[in-house]
Amino acid sequence: MSRKIKSLLAVAALSVAAAEPALAMRCGTHVISSGQQNSPGKYEVLKRCGEPTERYGNTWIYKSGAVSRELRFDAQGRLLDIY
Repeated sequence: MSRKIKSLLAVAALSVAAAEPALAMRCGTHVISSGQQNSPGKYEVLKRCGEPTERYGNTWIYKSGAVSRELRFDAQGRLLDIY
């Protein structure tokens, strides 16, 4: 496969990945995962990641430089999605 085709495939894959919710994010040495039956709750996320940069009800935002992650929790406090 040519280098140009590989590059185009990589760009296409990144474009699709950017539109989908992330399944995990790293907080120091910890990995926080969503989309599982035993997703962590708010307390565990706070313990591993610290205070979020911003909070809007059940939506927490963590910012680190140019990277921003939005975590959405359900009414019981379980992690639903990471964007």
